[in-house]
Amino acid sequence: MPSNRTRLILKTAAATLVLAGVAGAIGGAVVLRAGWYDIGASAQHLQPVYTLLEQGMHYSVRRHARAVAVPPLGAPAQVARGALLYSAHCAQCHGGPGFAQSTIGQSMQPLPGPLVDASARWQPRELYWITRHGIKMSGMPAWEFHLGEDDLWAVVAFMGVLPTLSARDYAAVSAPAAAPVATPVATPGRAPAAPPSQGQRVASTLQGDPERGRAALAQHACRACHMIPGLSGPETYVGRPLAGLAERRFIAGGLPNNQATLVRWIRDPQAIDPHTAMPAMGVSERDALDMSAWLLRPGK
Repeated sequence: MPSNRTRLILKTAAATLVLAGVAGAIGGAVVLRAGWYDIGASAQHLQPVYTLLEQGMHYSVRRHARAVAVPPLGAPAQVARGALLYSAHCAQCHGGPGFAQSTIGQSMQPLPGPLVDASARWQPRELYWITRHGIKMSGMPAWEFHLGEDDLWAVVAFMGVLPTLSARDYAAVSAPAAAPVATPVATPGRAPAAPPSQGQRVASTLQGDPERGRAALAQHACRACHMIPGLSGPETYVGRPLAGLAERRFIAGGLPNNQATLVRWIRDPQAIDPHTAMPAMGVSERDALDMSAWLLRPGK
């Protein structure tokens, strides 16, 4: 039998937990009712909030998709059909190799992730379940009543081959709806042969407004493919992480790292490297300058 002291301790602990729960509920109700949480899509989720939502989504999808029976996938006609469906219904929010999301997709919160690596992160049955049922409160619609079973699996089959496609390949297979492939243009004179020093890059020569650049990076959905300091989003490695960019001697496949080169790369990456999967996002000169100022700021 527990002693009186033990019973007292247990009662105190239970009362403390109840009071803490009540206080938390009251605090949450106050924050909700006062409207303190910024619900605008121009403000990012805090990283802990984003991570919590993302993990919850992963657990839910894996549980609900575990009984899905996967049919044979990968027949050429099936993949070709999936490419057209993807271009018509998915690329607006998720983009593709060399093809950027639309402005709608770029401006969503949470940010729609790229699907070029979806087959590495999800099983086919999970991709089918997400496509069919959608994701609540994320902007991802349910296609159950808009696409037939064969079409749903065709999209899944296409996502299985999507990582193997270059920008030109993607444009070819999704030609009816995709943006045309930009004709490579002659690259202007290369950046100075000797890369500027660390002090030159991050101090007196650095132009633009880095805080505005941070907002521009978010609005252009750069966090969909790159891990970027100061921006919340999924743990994604479609593009290289951009932490410590100022410390790198070279960018864009071998050009000396300076702000002018980075601005050129942000605005028209395929003019520099026609084989890159990074799309041209329609970034203005000013936005690119400010974005580069954030990415190259000292100590980041």
